Amino acid sequence: MKTTYKLVFLFLLFLSGGFNSCSLDIVPDEIDTETDAFEDKTAAVRYVYSCYAYLPKNNWTQGSLDLLTGDEVVTAFEHETFAAFPKGNYTASNWVISYWNTFFQGLRQCYIFLNNVDRVPGLSETDKADYTAQIKFLIGYYHFMLTRCYGSTILIKEEPSINTSPKDYLGRTPYDECVDFVCQMLDEAAAVLPAKRSNIEEYGLATSVAAKAMKAKMLLYAASPLFNGNSEFYGNFTDKEGNLLMPVSYDANKWVKAKTALKEAIDAAHAAGHALYSNTTEDSDVNAYPQDPTVRCLRYNVIEAGNPEILFAETRNEGAYGIQNKSMPFSSQSAWNGVAPTWNMLNRFYTKNGLPYDEDPAYKSKNKLDVVTVDETHAGEAAVNEKTIAFNLDREPRFYAWIAFQGSYYEVMSATQNGAYASDPTYSNGRLICDFLLGGNCSRGTISAKRTSNYSPTGYLNKKGIDPTNAVTTGLKDPSKYPWPVIRLADLYLAYAEACVETGDLNEAKSYLNQVRERAGIPDVETSWAGIATLNQDKLREIVRQERMIELYLENQNFWDMRRWKIADQYFGQKARGMNIDATSIDDFAQLTTVDFERNFTSPTQYLLPIPSEDMNRNEKLVNNPGY
Repeated sequence: MKTTYKLVFLFLLFLSGGFNSCSLDIVPDEIDTETDAFEDKTAAVRYVYSCYAYLPKNNWTQGSLDLLTGDEVVTAFEHETFAAFPKGNYTASNWVISYWNTFFQGLRQCYIFLNNVDRVPGLSETDKADYTAQIKFLIGYYHFMLTRCYGSTILIKEEPSINTSPKDYLGRTPYDECVDFVCQMLDEAAAVLPAKRSNIEEYGLATSVAAKAMKAKMLLYAASPLFNGNSEFYGNFTDKEGNLLMPVSYDANKWVKAKTALKEAIDAAHAAGHALYSNTTEDSDVNAYPQDPTVRCLRYNVIEAGNPEILFAETRNEGAYGIQNKSMPFSSQSAWNGVAPTWNMLNRFYTKNGLPYDEDPAYKSKNKLDVVTVDETHAGEAAVNEKTIAFNLDREPRFYAWIAFQGSYYEVMSATQNGAYASDPTYSNGRLICDFLLGGNCSRGTISAKRTSNYSPTGYLNKKGIDPTNAVTTGLKDPSKYPWPVIRLADLYLAYAEACVETGDLNEAKSYLNQVRERAGIPDVETSWAGIATLNQDKLREIVRQERMIELYLENQNFWDMRRWKIADQYFGQKARGMNIDATSIDDFAQLTTVDFERNFTSPTQYLLPIPSEDMNRNEKLVNNPGY
């Protein structure tokens, strides 16, 4: 069983108004005065922790900017805050979710610490150096996230004064200068931080590996099409003095810098003992399913505490309305049955041959929607004798680890502790056979009583991040055992492969791509594509991008990757599609149907986020992003 971590973030104040625009003179409520904050070591440590409190809560489904807002899933929770983003319903005056002020509040908090750390009595030089390095990590990280959201941003290099005259407010700094500052801060942090935190009470704090990884991600973004020579979007984007705020000339050397930084981060991670997750038996004494070792490994790879693959983690509780309860088959006792993979996302998963379904010679001529009966040869994929569509069979292990479909199994504890699923005849020994037809256990209800929420809009359900040992209500995954990945090693491997492709180092790209594919239980890229396509730069770019979309499914990446690749307008404006969830027969269910939820994406405006209008009005030096 897993080790229970006493998480540092349990000490943090999560700002209940963290997404509201406000002035920069707010400090967490637990700090009465700066004198109190630095009166002794304990107070200083609490202050360091408070500096982390402004980080976005990546696993918070209701209000996370980037978790449920790409094109990977569609949910029944269109009334929640996040849902305005896929609808395109955000502007500078109605920004819905904005990190602009939140990050600047965090930066001010960081600089207050740097200006007062020498006042703390009895603080050892070792601790002082560690705390200072953590703060520099956060300064770099907050600025990285500002550039990811807004492009060119305001650089904060010292503690902002609340008495600053409006005429002395700072304007936006050109993007490349912002990138350099982020890298400088993260380099300074990495030079001092430990490579790994061995004390379980420090799990979730910055390390040198995390700092190197974040620097590498910054340089990856800077090299990507959205930010590297994008004259189409930003050729006339200047501040009020006429200075270009975004680079409009392509610089191939940015990919070289990204490649170098990514390899350095990977090597540092390896040296610290990080590796791709490979445990195939976790919690098998509690729930034996999934039984396939590869599928089981993949199911657990983002939910096992102490996972050596995770380099930096979100450790705050996701709450009762998090991914777990929102994804599990419906129960009136707190499972909401509503996180539904889209047809776009389902098609990204490979066949068992490691190829896209539409390019695999064994399957591309078949009708995906043909109704078939599951036979013994597919017993590890779905329930034998159940009916499903052909598209759901002969897929790669990640599909079966993370996706529930008509006739498949959903591995979850149920039955006896609290009555959830107990009366369902398909439940047995830790798994439920999924039925999305009206009246079924994963459906939207019955013909006469359809639920208007708490249902799957596509006839599929998410399983990623859901522990098979969960029991509804009583068994919600303890956050101390559930470190949601902010960045993990597979992310670095695929980012490095991407940088290798862009620099022409194709053999190195294939090497790191293949390590992820091997863990995923599919053939290496050379074997899969032999005789089908030439693995030149263009093809490998396509493959690496698809691999990222699969491997990092529902991990806060799709929202950003689609933007930095400059392809978001091709996907984010489309309404989701799935099965006909109003059907009572499998033949009627097996009809590709559009989900009638609003989806809009305005290009180029929504590639970057808007600076809130009230901040624009306060600071006459600011210019907003194009289109706002």
